[in-house]
Amino acid sequence: MKIKLAVLFGGKSVEHEISIISAVQAMAALNREKYDVIPVYITKDNRFFTGECLFDIESYKQNLKNLESKCERVIFVSENDKTFIVKYPQKKFKNNVIDYIDVALPIVHGTNVEDGTMQGFLQMHNIPYGGCDVMSSAVGMDKYVMKTVLKDNGIPVLDCKVYTSYAYEQGAEGIINDIEDNFDYPVIIKPINLGSSVGIKKASNREELEDALELAFEFSLKVLCERAIVNLKEINCAVLGDGEEAEASECEEPITGDEILSYKDKYMDNGSKGMSGLKRRMPADITNEQRDCVRDMAVKAFKCLGCGGVARIDFMMDTKTEEIFVNEINTIPGSLSFYLWEPLGIKYDELLDRLVSLALKRERERAALHFSFETNVLSGVTLGGAKGAKGGKLGG
Repeated sequence: MKIKLAVLFGGKSVEHEISIISAVQAMAALNREKYDVIPVYITKDNRFFTGECLFDIESYKQNLKNLESKCERVIFVSENDKTFIVKYPQKKFKNNVIDYIDVALPIVHGTNVEDGTMQGFLQMHNIPYGGCDVMSSAVGMDKYVMKTVLKDNGIPVLDCKVYTSYAYEQGAEGIINDIEDNFDYPVIIKPINLGSSVGIKKASNREELEDALELAFEFSLKVLCERAIVNLKEINCAVLGDGEEAEASECEEPITGDEILSYKDKYMDNGSKGMSGLKRRMPADITNEQRDCVRDMAVKAFKCLGCGGVARIDFMMDTKTEEIFVNEINTIPGSLSFYLWEPLGIKYDELLDRLVSLALKRERERAALHFSFETNVLSGVTLGGAKGAKGGKLGG
């Protein structure tokens, strides 16, 4: 019997369209002899739709409202240890169940989906899902928390400071002065919880710094500042596995159109190929020793952040000092980084098979844990009255 595999994508994120590209690529690569694939498109206002047209990238090039009219709006309903995809609104005297789900692949990018939100949704519905869990997704999305964890585990990252939009509104000049007191120009300003290079800008003077802060605060309530590496080489490496066993992919060197890899470099200059169409050197133009260092560091970062499935770790190298730093982790990378595995002989359909296997493995491990215990604690509770008046207390 085929595995009922739901692929979830879209969502309330500035990376909504990138998620569509990644998901359509994955659905085209999945082995249909093994999986009954159910596409679940999430709109920008968090409504769920399914339908055959969602497999075709051409469907999304029209008005998305027209796309919705060709699909069935659905909700998830859990019943008797199964989760069903059900038509919404439900019709009386009709069978409203479209299908059930064995396992899910969330192929979502950015805030409100990749940051643990979607993972928590699936976990609450008792659906095994591929990729990072709730905690590692949340930690990986917050660049400051991620850096703190990595630094505490001896993995090199650039020093940084975080600033809030509230503090900036109260005194922008004070924030700018603090940055200048702690960093030499040039600096990088970036939203604390976005990917795809959205809202990131380099500043070489006070005027550019103000512009960079204004841009970043358009996308996030918190922004991060760190020094910019002048002699920069960017290197990316993916990792596949879990906390027990993980392996690193080949290393790539993105070819940028600017001093830092931009959203335009990643997605606007390569049609509908997503990250797989990015201009790159493969393998990266680095020594064997540097390659080994990057791959080892990638696996270590993956494990200490508690990741699972496939993630991509982006590195920065100072070509003058040859220092290598972790820049960020992408817990659900664009195109699932399938192109980084092909040089090692792992085809995309095999990569997806392993993601499903890892999802089912984690579910078996969770099933062995206890999430409740027999107790009669409620029998000793008094709340100070039938309506729960103030001053109630726990008895016992």
